Amino acid sequence: MQNVHIGRLPARHARYRPNHTAFVFKNHRFTWAQFDRQVNRLANALLRAGLRKGDKVATVLSNSVELMTVYWAVAKTGLVVVPGSTLLQGAGLKTLLADSDSRLVIADAGFAPMLAEIRNALPDIKADRWILAGSEKSLPAGFQSFEAFVEGASEEEPPEAGLDGADVYNIMYSSGTTGAPKGIVHTHYIRAQYCSLFASAWRMTPESVVLHSGAIVFNGAMLDLMPWMFVGGTYILLPAFNPDEVIEAIEREKVTHMIMVPSQIIALLNSPKFEPERLASLQMIQSLGAPLLLEHKKRLNAALPGRFYELYGLTEGFVTVLDRNDAIRKAGSVGVPPPFFEMRIENESGQEVPPGTVGEICGRGPILMVEYYKRPDLTAKALVDGWLHTGDAGYVDEEGFLFLVDRIKDMIISGGVNVYPKDIEEVMATHPAINEVAVFGAPDAKWGEVPVAAVILKQGMTATENEIKDWTNQRVGAKFQRLADVMFQESFPRNAAAKTLKREIKEAYVKGRG
Repeated sequence: MQNVHIGRLPARHARYRPNHTAFVFKNHRFTWAQFDRQVNRLANALLRAGLRKGDKVATVLSNSVELMTVYWAVAKTGLVVVPGSTLLQGAGLKTLLADSDSRLVIADAGFAPMLAEIRNALPDIKADRWILAGSEKSLPAGFQSFEAFVEGASEEEPPEAGLDGADVYNIMYSSGTTGAPKGIVHTHYIRAQYCSLFASAWRMTPESVVLHSGAIVFNGAMLDLMPWMFVGGTYILLPAFNPDEVIEAIEREKVTHMIMVPSQIIALLNSPKFEPERLASLQMIQSLGAPLLLEHKKRLNAALPGRFYELYGLTEGFVTVLDRNDAIRKAGSVGVPPPFFEMRIENESGQEVPPGTVGEICGRGPILMVEYYKRPDLTAKALVDGWLHTGDAGYVDEEGFLFLVDRIKDMIISGGVNVYPKDIEEVMATHPAINEVAVFGAPDAKWGEVPVAAVILKQGMTATENEIKDWTNQRVGAKFQRLADVMFQESFPRNAAAKTLKREIKEAYVKGRG
């Protein structure tokens, strides 16, 4: 792992392909030479502020030039980035900053009131290390603008930080909303593996053009951000996801690679601007974050054949990939482990089960996290003898392809029988009026739990709760899969990674029926 650190990459591309377009955000277009200078300014400003190798830099930034610059400035200097979600509230943000031992904060200017309320409770962050980005007005007392922070800093390469692959690059906090925060630690070596392994898996080249429209604060973004940096291609970052704007950007920029979560793919397919010929430049459309239901996969593969990839994975460091060449032949699968990864399906006793048998998905490979930051207890539960226990249920077929059944914690136990919400969701996704569906277990005096479906209808379509329930119950494969109730919603609650939060839907349902 000696001398393996990702901070070398921007300067490498600035030297060997200085005029190639590197990064695009709104009206900003950086060549590699320009982007490298931008990164160096921030890197030298951070060192000028007194930060040293290993110090933590927290961000509370939406998609922006500043956030992308932070990622690579810390990589050059040996600092550690702690990306925070812009959905965090005051208490959650204070917990993240304290738990991560952050020493400097860079945040969107809109967070100034929230930060002002919590900063006195965070004495380890010095008074001159609260930085605000994107402010066009005078700043509140005690804050410094990003522009002022980097003003006068050198654009030359910062001093050598003495990095190798074992040095920590980031702490990614889990996107869950319950329990104690879990900071997932990744080293430079792990991120270097992201660079090369996923560039290979996605067939990326230096000519690739990557479009990212989701928030880059969550780990899924690293699946295209790291390989982009590795090959020295072009990265188009949108401020936020909008299906119409995504289509226009693909057509305008001749985008080749794109990653989205299922809700975004569904919105793209349903956009009035969706025309396959406008997306002809695409070589990859990848789904991640949650299973994309089979009905939507069929629509996507029919409209844009030979482009669909699916990834199942955890920030903790295990993944499987459904390659585009297997996307139709193995449409219900989430693929196989990449090279250097291993997978096994275990029963409750920790024994490997045969193909076709459902158990817990366990895996290991070169991107496994080092630990949960300062949580050896949780680390020991997740990593057992070098194997990551995912908490997800699945099975493999005779060829070794993984089929994801559901999150074990989302499983419904009704009358002593295991009911997997995804099985019901697959059926409901074929209903002509349903746009999105989320099935969960609700308490029941007789059965313990019963399945309930939250439904978003397609625009302009109508249906009653009883119509949806009766239609579904006529088509599910077993009596215990029958819905007890249906609730309509305009939208689903989602986290920063755009994943649907079933727990919040369930809580609202139970409260409303209580």
